[in-house]
Amino acid sequence: MQEALLSYLRCPVTKQSLRLICFSKTSKMYNGVITDVINNGVLLGDLFCYPIIKGIPRLLVEAFIDYEDFLLQHLPDFEIRREAIWTNHKELVDKVVKKNSHTKKSFEQEWNLFDYDKDTTWNADKPEMFNRFLKETNETIASINQKIILDAGCGNGLLNNLIANSGATVLGFDFSLSVEKAFEKNTHPNAWFVQADVQFPPFANSTFDIVHCSGVLIHTNNTEYSFSCLVPLVKPTGKLSVWLYHPRKDIIHNIFNCIRKYSSQLPLKLQYYLYSFTLFPISYIIKKLKNSPQNKREMMIDILDWMTPEFRWEHTHEEATGWFTKRKFANIKVTTNEVFGFNIIGERVV
Repeated sequence: MQEALLSYLRCPVTKQSLRLICFSKTSKMYNGVITDVINNGVLLGDLFCYPIIKGIPRLLVEAFIDYEDFLLQHLPDFEIRREAIWTNHKELVDKVVKKNSHTKKSFEQEWNLFDYDKDTTWNADKPEMFNRFLKETNETIASINQKIILDAGCGNGLLNNLIANSGATVLGFDFSLSVEKAFEKNTHPNAWFVQADVQFPPFANSTFDIVHCSGVLIHTNNTEYSFSCLVPLVKPTGKLSVWLYHPRKDIIHNIFNCIRKYSSQLPLKLQYYLYSFTLFPISYIIKKLKNSPQNKREMMIDILDWMTPEFRWEHTHEEATGWFTKRKFANIKVTTNEVFGFNIIGERVV
């Protein structure tokens, strides 16, 4: 973590500013320049505490549980804070832990398969990824220069590096451990990574020129509620961009959706082996007959992305337009419309 990131960060529960305590620093190469970054530390609110581990702020509501050993070792008053959190926020913490546990593990399993040197992201190489982002957000290379952009659910983080190379400052967050590899592979000083929850975004309100959330909201327990949590982060006249699944009139598609309602409740390791011996061979044969350029890992990631998440919602264009309209966005329009989903944008009016 670079210290400049601190001004953007807030406690995800209280939205108060955070105090930084640095335990150790390390060096990282950005665009050929060696830069000092905070490797381990802690961010403190009046009550909540969030560790910085391996250069990444862990700004999850449940961070004090997930990273208890680290905080016990480094924070002298942690046990007092932990007791106070449980006393004052037990209902909230229990609810968050329950809703996040499966999804975090599901997406960690996906991105652990990804090979940064050999694989493409959703069938797109780096130029295609960046062009897709520009098309979805209705922007150009020139128009994003100097803008502050949030990538809500950054996955492997490759897109963030591409955006930063075009002159923007981009903050990417994900609540799985994919952010660790994203941070490790990042080479640009204006691309920053945080571990966070889309329903508790740890950023100051009215901060971002563009908030982009691709294929994330539909994997939460309530798509529209998750959408509403991103709205305050957008600057007045700024843009919110989201990619969503839409319903399909395809019998095979809907049979798979029906199956996943039950199979997604199985242990994740069991699901991996189950799909490896059932869905993968069929998918492999069909895709090879269609001359798909995907390799085996990419095919398996596609299967896991569809079948393992606890939640997978589909929404019509009209539904999504209604979410924007209800929150007084202007210039609402669908920017891309594909087989499985679509991207829709709007400009915030305050």
